[in-house]
Amino acid sequence: MSAASWKPFIYGGLASITAECGTFPIDLTKTRLQVQGQVNDAKYKEIRYRGMLHALVRICREEGLAALYSGIAPAMLRQASYGTIKIGTYQSLKRLFVDRPEDETLVLNVSCGVLSGVVSSCIANPTDVLKLSAMTLLLTRSSFTCGLAGALASNPIDVVRTRMMNQSSLGEMSGYKGTMDCLLQTWRNEGFFALYKGFFPNWLRLGPWNIIFFITYEQLKKLNL
Repeated sequence: MSAASWKPFIYGGLASITAECGTFPIDLTKTRLQVQGQVNDAKYKEIRYRGMLHALVRICREEGLAALYSGIAPAMLRQASYGTIKIGTYQSLKRLFVDRPEDETLVLNVSCGVLSGVVSSCIANPTDVLKLSAMTLLLTRSSFTCGLAGALASNPIDVVRTRMMNQSSLGEMSGYKGTMDCLLQTWRNEGFFALYKGFFPNWLRLGPWNIIFFITYEQLKKLNL
């Protein structure tokens, strides 16, 4: 394997791990906000946090500063697999169709991005469950703008995913029977806006994460390896 083919995999993984470490406390607050207030789960029925900042302060005060990084090990493991596969596959797929970056088109980039995202998510999902389990058991402008649209569209799915994974990791399978059941129960029991719990940390995390990722990735590309 040539250096040109393996470098995107290694650099993508390292940059993803760096970005994850830099934004993990925000992700932790998002998870805590999303699992609280479940009517059918006595353990998470209480509303403990009023928002992202309140969650950060309360976690620090009650559990210590280190608690903001509870679950960081499996999160890094996920990025080591997810980031490595996603970026490496994305770059490799593009080179299959065009040899020069200047010949790339929007359709090509989107298509390769979607395919690499699907492949990496399928492989990395088990480590995502590990990250969520550890967290719950221990109880540039364009980035933000584009992230807003993405967060608005994906947050309900993220809430459902978080609750389903949390339920599964704790061995409690009686609460939600499936994805649609979780979505409908959340809406019916807690209201429509419950599907947007954790929205602000979800959105605000995207900007810093991408900035850290691309700065790290570009600096790694400059290394003479």
